[in-house]
Amino acid sequence: MKAAVYYAGAKGLEIKDVPVPEPAPGEARVKVAACGLCHTDLHYLDHGVPTFKKPPIILGHEPAGHVDALGAGVTNVKPGQAVLVPAVLTCGECTLCRTGRSNICERMQMLGNHIDGAFAEFVCVRARDLVPLPAGLDPVEASIVADAVTTAFHAVVHRAQVRPGETVAIFGCGGVGLSAVQFAALAGAYVIAVDLDPAKLLLARQLGAADTVDAKADPEPAKTIKKKTGGGVDKAMECIGSPKVIPVAHNSVRAGGRLVIVGFADKPVELNAGKIMFMEQEVIGSLGCRPVDFPRVLEMCASGRYKLAPLVTSRRPLERVNEALDELRAGKSVRSVVIP
Repeated sequence: MKAAVYYAGAKGLEIKDVPVPEPAPGEARVKVAACGLCHTDLHYLDHGVPTFKKPPIILGHEPAGHVDALGAGVTNVKPGQAVLVPAVLTCGECTLCRTGRSNICERMQMLGNHIDGAFAEFVCVRARDLVPLPAGLDPVEASIVADAVTTAFHAVVHRAQVRPGETVAIFGCGGVGLSAVQFAALAGAYVIAVDLDPAKLLLARQLGAADTVDAKADPEPAKTIKKKTGGGVDKAMECIGSPKVIPVAHNSVRAGGRLVIVGFADKPVELNAGKIMFMEQEVIGSLGCRPVDFPRVLEMCASGRYKLAPLVTSRRPLERVNEALDELRAGKSVRSVVIP
């Protein structure tokens, strides 16, 4: 089969012929319909962030497709069934999994990081981790639910705990940020979207943002947000992972408010601890999504309450994965997917 393989130190992926994986007992092989691209992939390629599995490794952690073959003992899925493959696979046995925090499982395995991922024609994972896709949901579009969409759902619902009537500022209108815009608006919040790209801000309004701030034209977006809200937002969510933007997002939060860091920053971030103490603010992280929430998110997509199609703005065959990565680097797409 064809796969896009990452070699240590490379700035792009190499398309290689590799053996088709065989499902072990308890596993299923999925024929990949599409796999989304994520900034996490660029952390490996551009910023020297190591993968847990020593390269060479197949990247890609946002896949959906159809069950192709079953290992011994698998009964929960059947060949031909449309399924989503979660980006992170959990053990279900550790203390965190058993206390409702499975998204930060002590023994988690991430596709394209701990194990070979889905920039490939086929991928094998434990069958119990697969999530059936609702009828009528396009697996190509649904692939981004594996990370971008569910990560935002967890951040909005469980970490920010957005409530009706609250004000929420969302910094960064990529796949995760625009998903957060939708979920926060669906929760009844007054959403302010912040980005450098007017086109993405326009899309944010179409997806539920009540207001926007162009951070390229406005040198002080936090001050503007405070003016718009009379002192700051109840919740701010940083969905970029920028050491420069995280303090700006923090400065947009009112006394007693909460900053949720959703984007991964690989460099230190400086925040005013005295302000956090004196204003009784909360700063919390958010990672991925619990497996138990995936069916709920997929149902929201299938029903049309969450608009999935506008986020998939670029589709490329697997052989052009490096073009899609360049689009992601340049911010030219909301979410790109590759189609083996």
